[in-house]
Amino acid sequence: MAKKQFKAESKRLLDMMINSIYTQKEIFLRELVSNASDAIDKIYYKALTDDQLVFDKENYYIKLTVDKANRTLVITDTGIGMAKEDLENNLGVIAKSGSLAFKKENEIKDGHNIIGQFGVGFYSAFMVADVVTVTSRALGSDEAFKWESKGADGYTIQPCEKATVGTEITLKIKESTEDDQYDEYLEEYRLKAIIKKYSDFIRYPIKMDVKGQRPKEGSEGELEDYEEEQTVNSMVPIWRKNKNELTQEDYENFYFEKRYGFDKPIKHVHISADGAVVYNAILFIPGNTPFDYYTKEYEKGLELYSNGVLIMNKCGDLLPDYFSFVKGMVDSEDLSLNISREMLQHDRQLKLIAKNIQSKIKGQLQSLLKDEREKYEQFYNSFGRQLKFGVYNDYGMHKDVLQDLLMFYSSAEKKLVTLDEYVSRMPEDQKYIYYAAGQSIDRIEKLPQTEMVSDKGYEILYFTDDIDEFAIKMITKYKEKEFRSVSSGDLGIESDGDDNAADTEESGNKELFEYMNGILSDKVKGVKASKRLKSHPVCLSTEGEVTIEMEKILKAMPNGQDVQADKVLEININHEVFRSLKDAFDNDKEKLALYTTLLYNQALLIEGLPIQDPVAFTNDLCKIMV
Repeated sequence: MAKKQFKAESKRLLDMMINSIYTQKEIFLRELVSNASDAIDKIYYKALTDDQLVFDKENYYIKLTVDKANRTLVITDTGIGMAKEDLENNLGVIAKSGSLAFKKENEIKDGHNIIGQFGVGFYSAFMVADVVTVTSRALGSDEAFKWESKGADGYTIQPCEKATVGTEITLKIKESTEDDQYDEYLEEYRLKAIIKKYSDFIRYPIKMDVKGQRPKEGSEGELEDYEEEQTVNSMVPIWRKNKNELTQEDYENFYFEKRYGFDKPIKHVHISADGAVVYNAILFIPGNTPFDYYTKEYEKGLELYSNGVLIMNKCGDLLPDYFSFVKGMVDSEDLSLNISREMLQHDRQLKLIAKNIQSKIKGQLQSLLKDEREKYEQFYNSFGRQLKFGVYNDYGMHKDVLQDLLMFYSSAEKKLVTLDEYVSRMPEDQKYIYYAAGQSIDRIEKLPQTEMVSDKGYEILYFTDDIDEFAIKMITKYKEKEFRSVSSGDLGIESDGDDNAADTEESGNKELFEYMNGILSDKVKGVKASKRLKSHPVCLSTEGEVTIEMEKILKAMPNGQDVQADKVLEININHEVFRSLKDAFDNDKEKLALYTTLLYNQALLIEGLPIQDPVAFTNDLCKIMV
């Protein structure tokens, strides 16, 4: 029999189809099963307009049959089948899609999608098979034909016998090599796993003869082997079911079955959108942080299905980075797929879905915050850091989306509070939203800089994450209230008698502070009388945008940025230490230098900053003891 050549030019094109389009060999089964599903769909669509054709779903299925001895895998469907002309046109012309032609001829709308529209999925079979044989009988025909090919060298078509309408694809599986284990495509467990991964929600049964063991009848404790036909796919996905039919347990089981996580999700969102773009989605907000979440290895994204067929395991374009903790899936018939169905074209539909999903996630988090505060705090303890990164990234572009979801520990409430809650109870005379940054709540509570703000009765937000201050710098203000660190040079608090005394004392001791500043000239921008200290003798304040905590964080980064906060040494003029300073200034300049250095190092220790010369510091301590 004469062998025919593929019409779409040469071996190079077919090699490209086989070796370049698909990244994983297992994809071949998804493609062939999807084509089989299309073939059954075509009968269904014809039945809609042909009164002589009755579509009984019970009669339509896809079946996988394995023969290990002969190394064959057979995919059989009871679909519309192909005549000789169809085999010639659809399989003999690379990249010509019979499904696409059928869709156009029958004016099938997008809401009734047929999966295979590129005409290349079939050729993925050659990734795992030396020989591909297609036996098919078309609906309404008594004749059957066999198409056979070993790849790029061409194909043959000849008449054959087939008792029923439909198509049977026989793959002669390649021999395994050191690099590729083709034997796995003859194993029951592996085929079931691939079906479960990609084609679990094909709307027709996918059947296999499954082997097992059972107690032997009439024999106690003895087992016998058996084989029975089983449906290995779920067919009806949970996202296409009515929400009223589903329970919380159903959603949790789906979460565990899809291995989205080992924890129990805090909340789920079930979306059935039928507007500018039609899609279904189930999204989960996890309870715990994945072990690799804050590493470069973590890959965000939702599972993406097209008409029930898995297209991508992780579609990152559906989630913004700040919501990368969300797990789940999206299924849409409106997507513009690329030729391999492994990646998406960046089209309008995808952007619309992503925008809607973002809105749904934010709405669900706001609802959780309002109605289930304990659950929201559990979520926030796991993923609040990511929300803060979202505020900081892209120069604060997303702050309006995220700022109402942020929470910080409150000095007044002794628990996490939102910015809205803080602002709502601010006294009328309070100008700023005050915060203090440090390694822990306990450390912050002991900071001398908090004394004045606390004495005024103003609430302080405690920043313990290294990202907190950087995020707040991007927000700049909330409900017209600016943020102000308790270490800031200007606290914006109205002066009282003590402040006036500090001004007077500083003016009267100008030479003293200038002398101390000279001793510390390379370390601080100035030395002054403090208006914020009550019981502590000394502290550091800052001028400019960079705070002391920000300096510590930036210096700890891998590139070791040499960033310095503009520090000011503040002295409590009502403390006994100040009297010692004045006496030393009048009588013993050497002792004043010792005191000044000690106070500066003391202030560094309070802030958790390193002392430049610990040995010198300990020697200075010894000097004041003798």
